[in-house]
Amino acid sequence: MEKSPREYTEELENAVLSPYAARSSESRGRLREEEKCPLRTDFQRDRDRIIHCNAFSRLKRKTQVFLNPAGDHYRTRLTHTLEVSQIARTISRALRLNEDLTEAIALGHDLGHTPFGHAGEQILNEISPKGFRHYEQSLRVVDCIEKDGKGLNLTAEVRDGILKHTDSVADTKEGYVVRLADVIAYINHDIEDAIRAGVILREDLPEGATRVLGKSKSERITSLVCSIIDNGAENLSYSPEVEAAKNELSAFMFRNVYHNPVCKSEESKAKTMIQMLYGYFVERPEKLPPDYLRLADLFDADTAVCDYIAGMTDGYCTNLFLSIFVPKGWEEKR
Repeated sequence: MEKSPREYTEELENAVLSPYAARSSESRGRLREEEKCPLRTDFQRDRDRIIHCNAFSRLKRKTQVFLNPAGDHYRTRLTHTLEVSQIARTISRALRLNEDLTEAIALGHDLGHTPFGHAGEQILNEISPKGFRHYEQSLRVVDCIEKDGKGLNLTAEVRDGILKHTDSVADTKEGYVVRLADVIAYINHDIEDAIRAGVILREDLPEGATRVLGKSKSERITSLVCSIIDNGAENLSYSPEVEAAKNELSAFMFRNVYHNPVCKSEESKAKTMIQMLYGYFVERPEKLPPDYLRLADLFDADTAVCDYIAGMTDGYCTNLFLSIFVPKGWEEKR
């Protein structure tokens, strides 16, 4: 009997991938068993499910750093996700890790992010009794919210990588690659956005860091990626010199951009909107849309309200706030 395209791909993985790579044929499986796809490996299938899900589409209208920017070239949560995916795939390919697994994790890692970036995450974490962390919410999205509550039924390896992309060590090398790529992407594209916004000047960047990593975004990303690759799949780390330069650049960004009063000036308004919406729906869970009412029945009102708010885009959140809390003027009847 002729082998399927998936089986050929699995054989190719076994032949060419590094001993440190995860193989799709050896996946720990899904939450619910499914018949194998004849064309795609399990990790390729997960990637496709993430790309086609509703939460992925909404990333294009969610803040990365700058709230509601007027320019066309500021990053959104979607463009950040695509940059993480590209960087992570480059590293995985060079180290002969499983590029499909890496891509699936990268594309799904921020699905649980709130509107208005980390400001939204911070306020939900403060007001929800259970706290709120976007990486845990990303896992809830793919497990409990997408596809009318059935979830995407992803593999254990993709789910683990999504959950652990921020502050834990993933079970796979591919998951750890995404964690590294996430930092490389956001530091460097946030520098470009901050320069575009006039918050910093290119010459403000610390000289020691740019001497090691390079002055342009492309040079810095290349330096960081090459350092990881040079240290090999077993270690997945930077050289000491590159690590120090990256840390210096990161400290500069936190000091001058992420905690800059100019960048943070509108965040208090965003937090107030989210806090008021949260209180409104927790007190009136019957006002939740039907899908989230079902989640309130399955879990509790707080969880369902956090699910609802976290899934909102910036614009949806603002318009909903206006419709609930801002009185509408009377129109003249003719």
